[in-house]
Amino acid sequence: MQRLAPNIGRRFSTATAISAFNVFEKSCYHKVDFKINQNASAQEGVIRFSAFNIGCLAVTNDENKVVGVFSEGDFINKVASVRKDSENVKIKDVCTMSPNIIIAKKSDTLDECMRKMMIKNLRHLLVVDDDNENFIGMISIRDLIKEVNRKNHDIITKLSDFKIGKGAYFGSE
Repeated sequence: MQRLAPNIGRRFSTATAISAFNVFEKSCYHKVDFKINQNASAQEGVIRFSAFNIGCLAVTNDENKVVGVFSEGDFINKVASVRKDSENVKIKDVCTMSPNIIIAKKSDTLDECMRKMMIKNLRHLLVVDDDNENFIGMISIRDLIKEVNRKNHDIITKLSDFKIGKGAYFGSE
């Protein structure tokens, strides 16, 4: 009697659900200090954008609690285009403050994060714990696209390997 491979008959899965937290762990924001105090100048924010090659900063109050976001768009639309002196404009006067920010819970899926970004045409999301209590990090649309590409590459590789006989079932090595 022939034995079947242990995973024969298991359902094909595109991978485990990728969460906002998983995306943040691979994000460029995971490696840099992307917080800025609300009393800092807009110019300091722009310097950070350039230094870290990022487009958004999490705005904190004096207790280091995240209270908003400051993006390149905020700078362009509320400082540069109206010719304000960026050295004298405080972040809190031109950023988007809570509760007007869209956030992702750390367990939100890749699709949920993308939907949230598309609703308001955002390029960045703050990531909070599932109780909306603690700020965890920030993710960008670029981070989400990288994950979609990685996920699609894995699927294509598995299907190609299967087609050429490299594996008798999905997930075989």
